[in-house]
Amino acid sequence: MSEQTASSPAAGNRLGASVSPYLQQHRDNPVHWREWSAETLAEARALDRPILLSIGYAACHWCHVMAHESFEDAETADLMNRRFVNVKVDREERPDIDTIYMTALQAMGEQGGWPMTMFLTPDGAPFFGGTYYPPRPAHGRPSFRQLLEAVGTAWQNRRAELDRSAAETRARLTAFLSAVSPEGTGDEALAPDIPGASAKVGSMLDMRLGGMRGAPKFPNAPYMELVARGAFPNGPQALREGFLLTLRQMCLGGIYDHLGGGLARYSTDERWLVPHFEKMLYDNAQFLRHLVWGWRATGSALFRRRIEETVAWLGREMRVGAGALAASLDADSLDEHGHAHEGAFYVWRADEIDAVLGERGADFRQAYGVSADGNFEGRNILHRLGSADAEADHFAAERAALLAARDGRPRPGRDDKMLADWNGLAIRALAEVATVFGDTEALPMAKAAFADVKAALTLDGRLRHAGRDGRAARGFALSSDYGALIAAAVQLFAATGDGSYLAEARRLAAELERWHGDGAGGHALTAADGADVILRPRGDGDDAIPGGTALVLEGLALLAEATGDPALLDRAETAARAALARTREQGGLSPAILSACDTLERASQLVMLGERSDETFAAMRGAANGVLDLARLDVVPGPGAALPPELPLAAVRPERRPAAYLCAERACRPPVFDAASLAELLRPAAENA
Repeated sequence: MSEQTASSPAAGNRLGASVSPYLQQHRDNPVHWREWSAETLAEARALDRPILLSIGYAACHWCHVMAHESFEDAETADLMNRRFVNVKVDREERPDIDTIYMTALQAMGEQGGWPMTMFLTPDGAPFFGGTYYPPRPAHGRPSFRQLLEAVGTAWQNRRAELDRSAAETRARLTAFLSAVSPEGTGDEALAPDIPGASAKVGSMLDMRLGGMRGAPKFPNAPYMELVARGAFPNGPQALREGFLLTLRQMCLGGIYDHLGGGLARYSTDERWLVPHFEKMLYDNAQFLRHLVWGWRATGSALFRRRIEETVAWLGREMRVGAGALAASLDADSLDEHGHAHEGAFYVWRADEIDAVLGERGADFRQAYGVSADGNFEGRNILHRLGSADAEADHFAAERAALLAARDGRPRPGRDDKMLADWNGLAIRALAEVATVFGDTEALPMAKAAFADVKAALTLDGRLRHAGRDGRAARGFALSSDYGALIAAAVQLFAATGDGSYLAEARRLAAELERWHGDGAGGHALTAADGADVILRPRGDGDDAIPGGTALVLEGLALLAEATGDPALLDRAETAARAALARTREQGGLSPAILSACDTLERASQLVMLGERSDETFAAMRGAANGVLDLARLDVVPGPGAALPPELPLAAVRPERRPAAYLCAERACRPPVFDAASLAELLRPAAENA
């Protein structure tokens, strides 16, 4: 194998022009990093060298640790540069690449996680991998340098064996990730087993502390949505209690930022007390929707307050450009000594609180679990676990004072790239908040974000997945981007009655079919002209967010219901049957696909016409909110809004307003004009759900 020299075609670090903040963090490494591209794969083939693929993201704590220990080390970098073509990938910018190689890593018997370290043949097929490797041997793991030497030697001396293993892995990945739907699925009934699947997830819930049993505890939003669909409006009481308990514990635990709002990515313990302090846009988007459901089911003041706080946090800390939302906030920040430390921005000593609050400090410390010894490395994570009066808010002024004091600390890093699918999730959540509660600050935020994503992430007439600082990344949009933005557009229509959002959703649906359709009704995550992947995954599996398949199904189901278009409905049902058949054959549980199919199978639409200031209309909105049916789309046009003329209800002229129409199974019921009649109308629909 040839040694790499400074004049080699592979010399130099080429991350300086990257859009991704994560890749920019590595632009000064002595490692000769490349971005993932068809050109990089061609370079590896020309040099006949294995690829060292490192995948992470900007808010990843252990990614930073491995970068400091190994990628900033000159001797380690020299070894990497001489023996490998080194490729750095932001998993958020290229989730299709991450999906392929994370699946490969798990197939190799590794647990998976980030940073991910994979070794590939020059054409991209994986033959070995792991996650974090220390600079020195520890805990039964080799050092990173030892690993590099071993893989380099194996490439020299056992090339045929590695090539054979890589080819076999590639074939298995293709069969699993790009699975073809079984024949004969087109005529199957569309019947997702929501009761059975939700009961299965419910059996894994911790009915004392919420969430899944054990630690760490993640929000597990796709699974909790499945629980909610089984619970509401009239499912088993145990599922209802499990969903609401989980939501309440997240609201009270340290995983929630009690000063600034927003949810951290997960809790390291089983009580939701100690978070991994990074904040992700996707977690908070899904958290917002679940809070809305929780409030509708209970009227809880706690859930209502968390909605307001989280919306405020998104507006205050996450907006970029003309209104889009940033991807994440880092877990690490500088402490008072100038050292990077996880959670430094968020934790408190007791005396720091007293210095800000004075005589009010003692009561606040008692309420928020603050002690002299602390609950996290000698400091305190604020929480309300075990609180008897969490519904009341006795400390708004104190929290505002502490937030102002905290704002003077060094802030965590922000990954300010915009991602189309994550923004779509957040826009939908904000628009749903506006639909339920009226025209709050959430609706202008949703509208601005949608317009910004559409403008900033369109390049040469084509939607892109990621962008930053006015630049769209080179990677084309994924099916998940189209699905999430279609759903966001439909929810914006529901909150405003503005038909331009449905027109945009239709355009996105056409583009989705053009670039991601498989010719048989299904869709691939990667675009048809994506030339830099070894396979085109479908996106059937869920992660912390629904997979691409589920997002597409949900978007198409909502669009078909909003428009009443039979062709769209047929497309959605064909894709749903194929997805259900694939997942049944693979034997796993795909909660988000089941939830999307539930939306499609039980879809209904409630259109409410009236002035928001009218008392009768407000009472009717209350009646609608009180019947939580996750398959029902509530359309509440703004004052003076005219429904698009192609919609069946556009020609309806009720004899008086306010009025409400319930449409289901391609038929609309006669209008009702008061809250009691609306509650009666919705009750049979709920009981038959």
